[in-house]
Amino acid sequence: MKILQVPRQHLSLYETVADKIKLLLEAGAEAIVDQVNWKDLFPKLLPVSVHVAHDGERLYLYYKVTGEAIRAVNTEDFGSVWKDSCVEFFMQREGSKTYRNFECNILGALLAASHETRAVAEKLTGEISSVFRYSTIHHRYDGDRQVSDWSLYLEIPAKAMGFDDHESLSGQKIRANFYKCGDETPEPHFISWNPIDLPGPDFHVPQFFGLLELE
Repeated sequence: MKILQVPRQHLSLYETVADKIKLLLEAGAEAIVDQVNWKDLFPKLLPVSVHVAHDGERLYLYYKVTGEAIRAVNTEDFGSVWKDSCVEFFMQREGSKTYRNFECNILGALLAASHETRAVAEKLTGEISSVFRYSTIHHRYDGDRQVSDWSLYLEIPAKAMGFDDHESLSGQKIRANFYKCGDETPEPHFISWNPIDLPGPDFHVPQFFGLLELE
């Protein structure tokens, strides 16, 4: 199981997204999303990283994806964002029987829910608007093939992750995994930070989560 030490940084003091991203890149913890768990079925590996920090009240994530043949179809929250070029954060707070997923496509459309199992879930309709998203896309050619380098910045409040109003993220231990997928992209892929030992693609598997230790 991988462990990531997540630093506390005063990101809320910075006014612009660009300044917050700069601090995340300089002082956040970096996780490399590079586990191709189903190589025979889905061998595609993309360079993917996520920088992580928190300020006690929010978790900050900055994903970078390089050289993807993208798909961008879903424009509304709670759509089928996993079919598009998508990055995901699944988490389970210490001692909880449920876990939460935050799946966001290249356009910033978000799917978020609290799960007992993959099938038994409750949409986070009250919390989803509190999750800030900001994406950038740069198109280029790799030989005669168009690909895109893109990024996604997320601010996820503690309440959206299942913490009470009086609880700080400082000192918390969160079981989690970071994912990159694109079920219906030109090159379907299913990549994770922590490895998953199953015969076929499935991200709804808390038993294979890693650990985030928040400063």
